[in-house]
Amino acid sequence: MDLVFNVKAEWAGVGKEGEGQLQIGDHRLSYSAPSNMGGKGVGISPENLLLAAVTACYSGTLMRVLGQSNLPGESITIHTDGIVEGFPEKAKFACITVNPVIQGGDSSRQDDYEQAAQVARDRCFIGRTVRDYLHYTVGRVTVD
Repeated sequence: MDLVFNVKAEWAGVGKEGEGQLQIGDHRLSYSAPSNMGGKGVGISPENLLLAAVTACYSGTLMRVLGQSNLPGESITIHTDGIVEGFPEKAKFACITVNPVIQGGDSSRQDDYEQAAQVARDRCFIGRTVRDYLHYTVGRVTVD
């Protein structure tokens, strides 16, 4: 079965001086180039939207993997870092690193949590989509 997702974008202004609005279902988000790349820094940047998509998919996948692996965990927090290299002439994402923090886990099973974090990285379909184009990795896994 094929699923269809829709986003509508409206943009005004030239290049980094512009800004836009995304319509995603009932939600509107402002976006522009980030200020550290010379943009307006209004709303969310496309770079952060990419990181958010990977992070959201990974977090849900990791909770599913923890449940399937019978690893305790009440909630998780993911800290994600993205590195853009070659700015400004040849800017491209080089690396995305997810750093999960599992609350309510069993710290004596750290190795099992680290393995689950890797399995979730491999199963997250948004992450699978980007990993052929950049280094997508799991960083530090913390169990609280």
